[in-house]
Amino acid sequence: MSVMRTALSLIGFGFTIFQFFQKMRDADVLHRVNAPRNFGISLVVIGIGMLIFGIIYHVQFMIGLRKTREEMTAEGLIHGESVFPTSLTLITAIVLLLVGIAAIVSMLA
Repeated sequence: MSVMRTALSLIGFGFTIFQFFQKMRDADVLHRVNAPRNFGISLVVIGIGMLIFGIIYHVQFMIGLRKTREEMTAEGLIHGESVFPTSLTLITAIVLLLVGIAAIVSMLA
């Protein structure tokens, strides 16, 4: 979840920087805004990258937990009758990833 928090901060901050300098350019306050625009896009891309690696790590961790649970059930150490719960963290991370992708698409359009 710390990866999601950091990715959300990077995506939100990058998008805000991009929008702020875009509005300043539209109002003819600034004429050259390429550096802040590129910085904002970079932050969003870094946030999306972090989120992708976090999702991959989380899926690998969940697969390991399920494998360990199956082994313990086979050895009779636990009852394996209950369903392994759905990962709400994974669902939230995927939704945040979609938001980040939508943000980068709107910035590049």
